[in-house]
Amino acid sequence: MGVMEPFGVETRTLVPLFVAVPLAASLLIQLFTRDRHFWSGWLTNITMLALVLMSIQVIGGSALYHLGGWPSPIGIDLRLDSLATLMLLVINIVGLAVGLYSVDYMKRYTASGHFYGLFLLMVTGMNGVVLAADLFNLYVFLEVAAVASYSLVAFGCAHEELEASFKYIVLGSLSSALILVGIALVYGITGTLNMAQMAGRVAETGLDAPLLLAFGLFICGFSFKAALVPFHAWLPDAHPAAPAPVSAMLSGVLIKAIGIYVLARLAFNVFGAGDSELSLLRWLGVLSMVVGGLLAVGQTDIKRLFAYSSISQIGFIALGLGLGTQLGLVGALYHLVNHAVFKSLLFLNAGAVEYATGTRDLGRLGGLNRALPVTGVTSMIGSMSIAGLPPFNGFWSKLIIVLACVEAGHYGFAATAVLISIVTLGYQLKVQRMAFFAELPESISGAVRSMGREPRLMSLAMILLAAACIALSLLVLGGFRDPWLIGAAQQTLSAGPF
Repeated sequence: MGVMEPFGVETRTLVPLFVAVPLAASLLIQLFTRDRHFWSGWLTNITMLALVLMSIQVIGGSALYHLGGWPSPIGIDLRLDSLATLMLLVINIVGLAVGLYSVDYMKRYTASGHFYGLFLLMVTGMNGVVLAADLFNLYVFLEVAAVASYSLVAFGCAHEELEASFKYIVLGSLSSALILVGIALVYGITGTLNMAQMAGRVAETGLDAPLLLAFGLFICGFSFKAALVPFHAWLPDAHPAAPAPVSAMLSGVLIKAIGIYVLARLAFNVFGAGDSELSLLRWLGVLSMVVGGLLAVGQTDIKRLFAYSSISQIGFIALGLGLGTQLGLVGALYHLVNHAVFKSLLFLNAGAVEYATGTRDLGRLGGLNRALPVTGVTSMIGSMSIAGLPPFNGFWSKLIIVLACVEAGHYGFAATAVLISIVTLGYQLKVQRMAFFAELPESISGAVRSMGREPRLMSLAMILLAAACIALSLLVLGGFRDPWLIGAAQQTLSAGPF
């Protein structure tokens, strides 16, 4: 039984369950229900619903959980604070929507029980990364999530999927090696892996050359995981090749949980990075915004277009974090949440289009607004949100990032963010015109008519995420500098080292 600081009973009980529950469900599926699609799917969704309810329950709480009763730094710690709570909400809400969608979508695949087992294992890893209070176990959970994602990308076992997965494994292994070397270097300097104790010793000595080297290794390693340019090469292949629910999880939450979140946690709460160190993050963000946005313009594969769009949108988040100001951090965290919702929605929309027509090529699509009304309406909401049109949620988070750039005196970055938002609007309008408003081609009309409307659970998942896009636009009613939940998460980062 774990030992806790004196917080509420609910928080004390729930913290370790964010890891234990999905891990246990994954094992149960593999042992008992892997050949029964119905039971595998519903056990997964019951698990995800439980995780969502637990995430809501811990809002406003904080805790430091010592596994097995062993105190720091001997034992394994799980730390819950406002930033971790925000990430848990994002991961598990998106995971629930994707799980619902998968019940119908994965009927076209064999061995769907393996899919659900790996899906829950990926959720286990992401929740563990968010809660881990020491670098070694953060690395372990990161690898759990990463290995599950490698397998899920290759799930269909087609040539394209296997090739993309292999590329993802090679580059993912390289990034993991950089991270592991950085961990070893920091441990050799500070003598501890516990992040709170590490932060105290870094604060005492300052960021000398060896620590700057370790910080640089972490920047490179976790930029791979976040798919920031120039570390992005794996993502445009992995996302189109994977099944739509996997693409939604990869782009919606994985690259944030094991990439952006860890970068932010290390930069602000461990290393206490200053403006000179954060400048690298700013430039990586701007480079990703521009390169990802421009490469998305020329794509005709709808999922590859969305993949490059993810690179561009992650750039907005990195830019906000790199500013290091209160407003910049609020904008970055707000856009992180927004992007998790609308990009997951767009990948589910792309999956519904491919499910109905058998193609992802925009040149072969058209007229789907009438044939697939739920997909058409929710895709329009997702497209306008990611493009940053008012009053949708993406507009507010991008506006905050632009205002933060102006406030910090980075006028060029602000102008670049505005221009890339216009580019984003351009290619999202192209998707809408070619897939939904053009005339329905004869080549796909038979397939669309034979399927009829979208399956109910796929429709429900898309409607839930579209509703979340609209709801998230209301967060700014409390003010730009202190949106609900996001303001508290920003204060956790702004407070500096643990």
